[in-house]
Amino acid sequence: MKKIYLTFLFALTSVIVCAQSAITKNQTENNQQPAENSVYQLFPTQNIWTFLKLNTRNGNIWQVHFSISEDGSQGELPVNTLSLVSEERQVNGRFTLYPTENIYNFLLLDQIDGQIYQVQWSTEEDKRGLVDVF
Repeated sequence: MKKIYLTFLFALTSVIVCAQSAITKNQTENNQQPAENSVYQLFPTQNIWTFLKLNTRNGNIWQVHFSISEDGSQGELPVNTLSLVSEERQVNGRFTLYPTENIYNFLLLDQIDGQIYQVQWSTEEDKRGLVDVF
């Protein structure tokens, strides 16, 4: 009886370990963490059809729209096309975006010098842009 109990316990432990490994692998694949040396990264917004594309070297940002129909609503709109650092100070992964509670606003962080910018995306050009916060 003791052998059956130990065998059952070993089998159960093996199943749990394998299941946890599969769950962790699936979570890692779904998060799709970008490589540290990525020049461009996509950040989802709360709008299911809109992402923000960030050049992590210089802080350039584009608003990316996609669609499942062929109505021409796909494309990119510039949010910030001015480099925030000189060319010799550009490093992959320097900039990253953080969402806020406001659907249209993100915070752009310069991870080297700590500078923070407010990013606002919109389909209207005069409501899109970047503000130096700190």
